[in-house]
Amino acid sequence: MKVTVVGAGAVGASCAEYIAIKDFASEVVLIDIKEGFAEGKAMDLMQTASLNSFDTKITGTTNDYSKTASSDVAVITSGIPRKPGMTREELISTNASIVKSVAENLIKHSPEVIIIVVSNPMDTMTYLAHQAIGIPKNRIIGMGGALDSARFKYRLAEALGCPGSDVDGMVIGGHSDTGMIPLTRLATRNSVPVSEFLSDDQMSDVKEETKVGGATLTKLLGTSAWYAPGAAVSAMVQAIGCDTQKMFPCSCLLAGEYGLSDICIGVPAIIGKNGIEKIVEINLDADEKAKLEESAAAVRKTNGLL
Repeated sequence: MKVTVVGAGAVGASCAEYIAIKDFASEVVLIDIKEGFAEGKAMDLMQTASLNSFDTKITGTTNDYSKTASSDVAVITSGIPRKPGMTREELISTNASIVKSVAENLIKHSPEVIIIVVSNPMDTMTYLAHQAIGIPKNRIIGMGGALDSARFKYRLAEALGCPGSDVDGMVIGGHSDTGMIPLTRLATRNSVPVSEFLSDDQMSDVKEETKVGGATLTKLLGTSAWYAPGAAVSAMVQAIGCDTQKMFPCSCLLAGEYGLSDICIGVPAIIGKNGIEKIVEINLDADEKAKLEESAAAVRKTNGLL
């Protein structure tokens, strides 16, 4: 399996590292516009191969998309990251042109590629990729929900005082501080609803902390986070490469599901060798449905800036 990661910055490099360490891909290509940057990151990572016991070949290239030819999966992380105080939506003017150009170059050299979009504003960039290259909708996926759900489970485990492996939960809706919908009603600890352990106030705190999870890290780090985003992308790439049929909340192009059409937004989906194998429609209560509609309206507003 050949994977291309566009953008050799912190998120892209972390993604490449996690993919290599999991050792399911034969090759990872890092590509960046900065001269020598991807090559240096690739060399640095390859020097960990004997230490981390992986056989994946990692190569780097400066803006040469011919090196990405015949990729099975491509990850788009390129674009400017958030700075403290910035919203994801404020990145649109710069990142839209970058993502469009990247998507067109990828499909030119790898006509059957499955694309995972990470660049922000993620739902709008995923929608833009669909509009730019027009490939079947199962082959373009936005990463956001997988990351947001990991942050949700982190906050749940923190509140419960238990290991992260004990908890399960998901976040749907737009990948934004106001658009995320952490489904506390459906969250569990070893199949037991978390409401059995946490008060309403505690669950409200978990929900709010999840929604500002990215902004919290941006404030602390001075830039966007990279370990968790890289891990979230690598898990999705592995699901495709190994055809695990694992369910992730992710940004999908909807055509009537959840009563929404012509929009990319976070919903649960089965991920396998064909990309999005199936969009899963779960039963939402009235409040959750209303919040999803509000989130969709906000995403559409951002889409209108394209």
